[in-house]
Amino acid sequence: MSHVDSEVRPSNFIRSIVNEDLESGKHTSVHTRFPPEPNGFLHIGHAKSICLNFGIAKDYNGQCNLRFDDTNPEKEDINYVHSIQEDVTWLGFQWDGDIRYSSNYFDKLHQYAIELITKGLAYVCFLNADETREYRGTLTEPGKDSPYRDVSVEENLELFEKMRKGDYKEGECSLRAKIDMASSFMCMRDPIIYRVRFAHHHQTGDKWCIYPMYDFTHCISDAIEHISHSLCSLEFQDNRRLYDWVLDNLHDFQTPDRTRQYEFSRLNLEYTLMSKRKLNDLVVRNLVQGWDDPRMPTIAGLRRRGYTAASIREFCLRIGVTKQENMIEVAMLDACIREELNDKAPRAMAVIHPVKVIIENYPEGQIETLNAPVHPSHDVMGTRELAFGREIYIDADDFREEANKKYKRLVQGKEVRLRNAYVIKAERCDKDADGNITTIYCHYDDETLGKNPSDGRKVKGVIHWVEATTAKPAEFRLYERLFTDPNPAAAETVDEVINPNSLVIAHGLVEANLVNAEAEHAYQFEREGYFCADSKDSTADSLVFNLTVALRDSSQ
Repeated sequence: MSHVDSEVRPSNFIRSIVNEDLESGKHTSVHTRFPPEPNGFLHIGHAKSICLNFGIAKDYNGQCNLRFDDTNPEKEDINYVHSIQEDVTWLGFQWDGDIRYSSNYFDKLHQYAIELITKGLAYVCFLNADETREYRGTLTEPGKDSPYRDVSVEENLELFEKMRKGDYKEGECSLRAKIDMASSFMCMRDPIIYRVRFAHHHQTGDKWCIYPMYDFTHCISDAIEHISHSLCSLEFQDNRRLYDWVLDNLHDFQTPDRTRQYEFSRLNLEYTLMSKRKLNDLVVRNLVQGWDDPRMPTIAGLRRRGYTAASIREFCLRIGVTKQENMIEVAMLDACIREELNDKAPRAMAVIHPVKVIIENYPEGQIETLNAPVHPSHDVMGTRELAFGREIYIDADDFREEANKKYKRLVQGKEVRLRNAYVIKAERCDKDADGNITTIYCHYDDETLGKNPSDGRKVKGVIHWVEATTAKPAEFRLYERLFTDPNPAAAETVDEVINPNSLVIAHGLVEANLVNAEAEHAYQFEREGYFCADSKDSTADSLVFNLTVALRDSSQ
C-alpha cells in the first residue's frame, strides 16, 4: 500500500486490482482516464465515474486524462465539450496534461484499420442496416457470414480507400472486423468499426467522411495514452472481448503492461433517468428548461439547484464501487447535501406565502434594528442585522384561528415567539370575501427580546417573519422529483411518469440581507429549507431562489 496516498479511502475490488498490479510490477504507476461523449451534459452517474477515475489516480499519485470520445459528429457540439470541462473542474478535479480527443488519433486509427484489412481481419461490407441485423442472428441463433466477407485483401484496401475519399453514400457500406459470426457474444459477430458520415466535426472540420466506432476507438485510445486501468460501467462487460481482440491484433500494442478494461456497476438512482438520449428528449420537447434545469440530474442542474461539489463527492463515496447493480435511494443524495448545509449554510428568513401582521401596540413609524446569529452553532460566522417594525409578514401556514395543542405556531388568542425577536399574541384577523385571512392583528411583549416573559409564561412555538417595509420581494421555485415513478426508465413513455408538480412557483418576501445573495450559494431559510439564488434569473432587482432540499426527508 506504499503507493497509496496517506488519506484513508474505503477499499473496493478495483483498488484491490490496482494494488495487485503495482505489487506484482505489472504496472509501476496508475494512469486512468475519464472519456465522456460530448453529446450532452454530464449527469450524476458520470459524477460517480469522475470521482472513481480521478480519485484512483490521485490516491495512487498517478495521472488521469480527460479524453472526449468524439467519434459521432452528428450528435456532438463544442458547447458540450465546454460544459464537461466546467463540470469536472467544479467537482474538484484536474486532468493531467492537455485535454485529449479521440479525434486526435483519427490518422492512427485509419492506419490501424488498414493493418487489420491487410491481415485479413477486416472487410468492407455493402449490406444495408436491415440486412446487417438479419445476418447478425439472435441470442439463440448464430449469425450468417456476409456475402462480402471473403473479398480479397487488395480489393478491401481499394474499397476502404474509396470510403475515405467519399465515393460511397452514408449507409451504403461499412468496414467490419472479421471475427466470428457464430460467437455467443453479439459484439463479436463482425462488428462495424468504420462507417460513412458526411458531417462537420467540431475538432477535425471536414477532413474525414468516415468515422471510427466507439468499440474500435476506445481501446486504441487507451493504449496510445498508456492507460493502466480502463474503468467502464457494466454495460461494456461483453465488449471487453472486442476491446482485447482489437489490441491483440495490432502490432503496436503487444506489451505486457498493455491497458485492460475493468467494469463496475453504473449508478441507478430512484426517480431519475440516467440516459443522455432520454434526457435530451426532455430538453428537445421543452419538458424541462434546458440541460441545466434544476430538476435535471445533470451536474449543471444540481449545481444550479444548490448542490455542492463536496456533497456530490460524498454521495459517490458512500454508494461505493461494486459489480452489483442496484437502485440507490434518492434520500441518500439528499442526506449528503443536508448534512453539509446544516453545518455550513448561513441562516436567513423568508416568507414564501406571506400574510400581513400588524402589531398594534408597537410605535407607528418606528423601525428597530435587531441582531441575529448568522449560524446558531458557529459564533465565528458572526451576526446579521434585522429590521423590526409595526408591520411584518409571516407565513400563512403559521396562523390559525383555532388549533389543537400539537400546533406550535400562532393561534388567535395565544402567543408565539418571533425568531430572534419578541413574543406576540394574536388578537383578531381580517378576511377577504372568500374567507382567506388577509391581516392578523397582534400585540407584542416589549420585555421579551432575547428572554422569556417575566411572569413565567411559557411560549413554546417559534415562527419566522420579515419586516414589511424593508423586506425584498422574491420568487421561490419549489422543486419536487421530476418523475412520479421510482424507476422512470421502465415506463413505456416519459409522459406517463413525469410529475406535473415538479416545479411550483411562489412569490413572497425575504429579509433585506439577501438582496445581493450570491448565485448557487446556499442559505437555510429558517423552518423552510435550503435555498440558493438562481444563477441565471436572479438579480438584485428581481430575486429568484431555488429550493435545494427540504429541512427533513419528507418520506420519513
